[in-house]
Amino acid sequence: MAKLFGTDGVRGEANKGLTPELAFRLGKAGAYVLGKGQEKTKILIGKDTRISGDMLEAALAAGICSMGADVLRLGTLPTPGIAYLTRSMGGNAGVVISASHNSFEDNGIKFFDGNGFKLPDEIESEIEDALEYIDRVETPTGSGVGRVIEVENAAESYMYFLKNTAVNLHGLRIVVDCANGAAYQVGPAVLTELGAEVIPLFNQPDGININVNCGSTHPEALARAVLENGADIGLAFDGDADRMIAVDENGTIIDGDFIMVICALAFKEKGKLSQDTLVVTVMSNMGLHKVLKEAGIKIQETKVGDRYVMERLLETDTILGGEQSGHIIFLEHNTTGDGLLSALQLLSILQEKGSKLSELAAQMERFPQVLVNTKVNDKEKILTNGVVNAKIEQVQNYLGENGRILVRPSGTESLIRVMLEGPDEDELKTLANEVIEVVQTIDNTDSK
Repeated sequence: MAKLFGTDGVRGEANKGLTPELAFRLGKAGAYVLGKGQEKTKILIGKDTRISGDMLEAALAAGICSMGADVLRLGTLPTPGIAYLTRSMGGNAGVVISASHNSFEDNGIKFFDGNGFKLPDEIESEIEDALEYIDRVETPTGSGVGRVIEVENAAESYMYFLKNTAVNLHGLRIVVDCANGAAYQVGPAVLTELGAEVIPLFNQPDGININVNCGSTHPEALARAVLENGADIGLAFDGDADRMIAVDENGTIIDGDFIMVICALAFKEKGKLSQDTLVVTVMSNMGLHKVLKEAGIKIQETKVGDRYVMERLLETDTILGGEQSGHIIFLEHNTTGDGLLSALQLLSILQEKGSKLSELAAQMERFPQVLVNTKVNDKEKILTNGVVNAKIEQVQNYLGENGRILVRPSGTESLIRVMLEGPDEDELKTLANEVIEVVQTIDNTDSK
């Protein structure tokens, strides 16, 4: 059987790659593996706003209940809210039905353990293995089957948790891009309850408009709205609200690297930055490394993927890490990236310092960076191809110490990502296109 779990759960086109039948079997296998040794297993389920969410939720819940486990149904809620509630409500596991920043046709199923952490690779592999024999496992009947229990106050509980991490936001005018996703209600609500004046955008989900020209991957409309409304800051979440990208009062996009620099420097100043260390991925800009090194902050670097950031945080006993994409983990508060929590941490620093976001972002000088993606048939073949690797080495030698090239596969899509940094953006674009041409040539040759 092909490996199902990627870097962020099981993903696929809803009702095609990710079918109700697969969701049902994943529910059975997940309940069986995660419920071992438990007298009564409780599994929380939440979802984003995709039209396929109801279908997959029903199938997943049926599979779980068929193994005698109870389902606690949370409804539409950000991924980090589901992780938090799994922990706070004493669940044995949590499941999120979402494909994050992908378009509405896709969906995904992601498991958390009882502590709200993503499952380690070995447990995901155990669930995959269980799919092979789960139909031969004896299942309960009569009163032994599980129930679906509606959790009425899920959103309120998550909001209460969030508000306790922040300062009063009175006096701030904030534009909030909800991506027509999971934060469409709780995002504006929690900011309003903390005293901010909130102008919501893209908060009318219809099942198919999630992430469409909005959210953290498309913050251009947010930038325009910040200027039009004379706002102090703009916040953009992705479909499941585990990411956040900001826009300053001048309409400039402030990505995760800038946000991590602002938070790391503020935490260090307060003596709150554990081990004086920040965990980032290989995608973080060279400008981040420069400013933090000068501030005496150590950097731990991992491969791309928030699960790898989390692993390094736990290994090094540190509390702050994340990705340029806006997926930032504040481990003293939550066990996964949390867009709303990230927003509240950033807003609290703005309030405490009485500074504008543009002033805080100016602490880091961003090196020009170019990122180009190309679809391929086989990611692994491309990355092990001698011609491709020779081209990558040639470009790195040309850039020398003044830049770098990183070529990697997407963890969730059939893409190769080519990233370059250096002093000349036009030159970087030319070099990136040269690498892409080699990748496409090799891919087309191998696919014939």
